[in-house]
Amino acid sequence: MPFVLYLLGLAVFAQGTSEFMLSGLVSDIAADMAVSVPAAGSLTSAFAVGMIVGAPLMAVLSLRWSRRRALLGFLITFLLVHVVGALTTSYAVLLATRVVGALANAGFLAVALTTATSLVAPDAKGRATSILLGGTTLACVAGVPGGALLGQLWGWRAAFWAVALISVPAVVAVARAVPPSTPTTAHTGVRAELRALRSPGLLVTLLLGALVNGATFCVFTYLEPLATHVSGIDDAWVPGLLALFGLGSSVGVAIGGRLADTRPVPLLAGGTAALLAGWVVFALTAGNPVAAVVLAFIQGMLSFAVGSTLIARALYAATAAPTLAGGFATAAFNLGAAVGPWAGGRAISSGLGYRAPLWVGALFVASAVLAAGAALLARQRRQNRQHRQRRQRRQH
Repeated sequence: MPFVLYLLGLAVFAQGTSEFMLSGLVSDIAADMAVSVPAAGSLTSAFAVGMIVGAPLMAVLSLRWSRRRALLGFLITFLLVHVVGALTTSYAVLLATRVVGALANAGFLAVALTTATSLVAPDAKGRATSILLGGTTLACVAGVPGGALLGQLWGWRAAFWAVALISVPAVVAVARAVPPSTPTTAHTGVRAELRALRSPGLLVTLLLGALVNGATFCVFTYLEPLATHVSGIDDAWVPGLLALFGLGSSVGVAIGGRLADTRPVPLLAGGTAALLAGWVVFALTAGNPVAAVVLAFIQGMLSFAVGSTLIARALYAATAAPTLAGGFATAAFNLGAAVGPWAGGRAISSGLGYRAPLWVGALFVASAVLAAGAALLARQRRQNRQHRQRRQRRQH
């Protein structure tokens, strides 16, 4: 794999830390900003909304720039809004910085995915994707628990300053290592690529990714209050629990990177079934701290193994849309990241308690299973109908 992919992964690490770190800072932000815990959790949803809108929009806008210029512009904007977020005393301003930061993150990730897959062989998209997502899982392992620890020691603002500082070497790395222009497939035009994105297989893959990611973010956003209020885990151990979830996600991305190019169907079928069972078991046993610790690792692994494989399959399904494929894959997965925390927050606000996001996560994955089953049934019927039509034509 080209070394530049690992440098892009460094930038994704900084951005993933920002996207995920609020799961360990929700209570502190709520207290400091005088808002409810669900309102603080909605900062994650705001970030995801910015990713949803920004991914396809920024992918289109960046067509006029060289890839290095686009990556640098998005990354510097991301750095600056975290400085503003660290300084503000207004919840509204903090919310706005999350949206703008997400727009920059979305643009960067969309261009980075396109760049990464253009630098490898056509049958290595899964491995290239796993390197970029490795930055995200490293954020879960080190960045998110580190942010939680900084929050406990010096307040949640310290975590925002840390993200800004981490972004500095990423800016230098991108400026030095990413070529001004990167070879790509022939550009066919935005309209042609949008038509290619209407493929039923691609749309189903994006839907499944949104649902699976919705479950992941629904639980992960509220993992800290779940651990302290339901599982009885002391605050001091929360960073370790978040790191364990991140370690599981790293293992999951590694598994996805190995199998997404060669055996995606067994991984997706078995992994999704195990993921659904895991969320149900977690909901039933959340009051047991040992079970919570073990399942945090297992569910992190399964969530990212399935999720990273779905991203790779979306890129394979959108080979006719090389420019916009990364943007729409990013948007679909962040749609889940927006709806998940919102749904979990609604469940908590309704008085169902901090265990409720686990049940909501199980519902998301169950919906993915049903959607996949319906898509397979529809495809089988379509194939049977086409077979009958061909047979009738031969008979006549």
